[in-house]
Amino acid sequence: MIKAGIVGGTGYTGVELLRLLVKHPQVDVTVITSRAEAGIKVADMYPSLRGHIDLAFSEPDVDVLGELDVVFFATPHGVAQNLMPSLMKTNARIIDLSADFRIRDTALWERWYNQKHGCPELVAHAVYGLPETNREAIRSAKLIACPGCYPTATQLGFLPLIENNLVDPARLISNAASGASGAGRQAKIDNLLTEITDSFKAYGVAGHRHLPEIEQGLRDVQPAGSTPAQLTFVPHLLPMIRGIHATLYATLLKGNQAPDLQSLYEQRYANEPFVDVLPAGEMPQTRTVKGSNVCRISVFRPQDRDTVVVLSAIDNLTKGASGQAVQNMNIMFGFDEKAGLDVVALLP
Repeated sequence: MIKAGIVGGTGYTGVELLRLLVKHPQVDVTVITSRAEAGIKVADMYPSLRGHIDLAFSEPDVDVLGELDVVFFATPHGVAQNLMPSLMKTNARIIDLSADFRIRDTALWERWYNQKHGCPELVAHAVYGLPETNREAIRSAKLIACPGCYPTATQLGFLPLIENNLVDPARLISNAASGASGAGRQAKIDNLLTEITDSFKAYGVAGHRHLPEIEQGLRDVQPAGSTPAQLTFVPHLLPMIRGIHATLYATLLKGNQAPDLQSLYEQRYANEPFVDVLPAGEMPQTRTVKGSNVCRISVFRPQDRDTVVVLSAIDNLTKGASGQAVQNMNIMFGFDEKAGLDVVALLP
């Protein structure tokens, strides 16, 4: 049994972490912090947790956190950097769900996140926590940078094509749509029920901060000598609470006109517990992954032309955030990778 703490437990990723961790057979959650809500019972803020957890929010204290086995950061971007230098000196292992340590180029991070990085010296110590590409490094990591939701859905969809050099890496497109919970638990007019219901819109078309993270991840798996992956990424807001559906487009390279794409994807993910390649012709739906840590994928080659279309669906709060964080924790501590995550998606 390990002791876990959550820094910033009042947002959607925080309560999703709690939902998963309180039923984990190897974890005891002993600390949940929030400066704004210190002293308030967690179950009073989240009645869904009544009978499952009897903690109150507390002020973050490095000395207390450092005594734990694992500390999760479910905080806004830029916050984890304040505590990280001190916490890295303790024995605690750290899983950061924010974007603070995902991008290795700190100048690039500062440009996309519009702030100065607080501890650039620690970025090189972070392991990018996409288990399907980085499992061995995750096992021994001290600090995990948990991937973003759009990056998870997009990378998992493209990986088999990029790893095998089957498509033009300079002509990748991700047309992805997310539920409103992806924007976090905050009061914003754009996220009000009356603003998003019966509507569908794109945003961040000129540039979205998940773009450099996705390109970095794809470039990491490219064969040596390949043209660096370049992505056109267009996110959209769906009038629903949770879930991501990504439609991905890639152009087959000349000489790769007849690959067995279905077999390629099935073989690539055959041993991945949380990637489900659907039978040929079937298409994933967000409702089939709601509340689960599963990414469901299907692959098509319309009219047998040179464009490959990949469909990828995840729950943005689970495989796209907190579930993936728990998956990383399981790998780090040698638990069954599916521990606490082997749940059936919610339907309807």
